[in-house]
Amino acid sequence: MEQRTQILRTVMEETGTSQSGLSRLTGVHQPSISQFLSGKVDLSDEKLDRLLSSMGYRLEVTWRPVRPDLNRSETRSWKLHRQISSKLDSSSLQEWKPRLRKNLKQLKSQTQGEPHMRNLRRWGQMIETGDVPNLHRVLTGLDRDSVEMREVTPMQGILSQEERSETLEFVR
Repeated sequence: MEQRTQILRTVMEETGTSQSGLSRLTGVHQPSISQFLSGKVDLSDEKLDRLLSSMGYRLEVTWRPVRPDLNRSETRSWKLHRQISSKLDSSSLQEWKPRLRKNLKQLKSQTQGEPHMRNLRRWGQMIETGDVPNLHRVLTGLDRDSVEMREVTPMQGILSQEERSETLEFVR
């Protein structure tokens, strides 16, 4: 979001466009433009492109795959959780719930501090509510939040030892 805000600010300066002038050009209310510029409101790519086009610019977004910077432990955890994700659906979650509840209870008794306790509560909520889409997101996500969630995973025992070995066979 900060990058979009900076792009808007830079183009407004280069073109000598004020907030009120941009509002008149685009029909976007001036207070909204102010909130975009202060970072209080998220500025989507589409909205930014619309604002830029009124000043004679276009937004070019370059999409490319980037390998995440995960250490060996984080990579191993991601691979194991990805394998679990491939087995996860509403039915398997119901089947796994007793084990997951037991694992969560044990983890809560052995864990201290944040964000671990908060993440254990989040695991518990997703499991109890059957939130399969968010479980898939956390199991396979490469964002920092997902990595931290997996640090206190209740998924022990879901994969057999053979499945674990096969999954980790090529991890350095």
